[in-house]
Amino acid sequence: MAPGGIVFGIEANLSAEEFRRVLIASGLAVRRPADDLERLDRMLRAADLVITARTYTPERQLVGVARTLTDFAYCAYLADLAVDRRLHGHGIGRGLIEETRTAIGPASLLLTAAPDAVSFYEHIAMPRVTDAFRYAPRG
Repeated sequence: MAPGGIVFGIEANLSAEEFRRVLIASGLAVRRPADDLERLDRMLRAADLVITARTYTPERQLVGVARTLTDFAYCAYLADLAVDRRLHGHGIGRGLIEETRTAIGPASLLLTAAPDAVSFYEHIAMPRVTDAFRYAPRG
């Protein structure tokens, strides 16, 4: 259990509805297809690893998600890191990343930061990659 009453865990069957709620609460919904539950469900089912952060209360409210595509051997792409804005600054994002790193074993971890999240990754001293290339999503 993390400080502040947060429990991290692997959730292979996270629902698209809960994922959508945390995307909205995190502010990431503007960068994700949050109004398309079918697409969110496909995103979750295609992920190799989904780590969640939930409150340690009877409601077990979802407050964070890390969704990763990986081979668990060489590379991993952290496609989504979403934490409820009301809980920013409590170590949940850092915890989700550490849980992800543990779960992927020896694989390297790569992500594309949203512009307003760059300072978070700098704050946790995540190494910056300069030689990366990216096509924006289609449609």
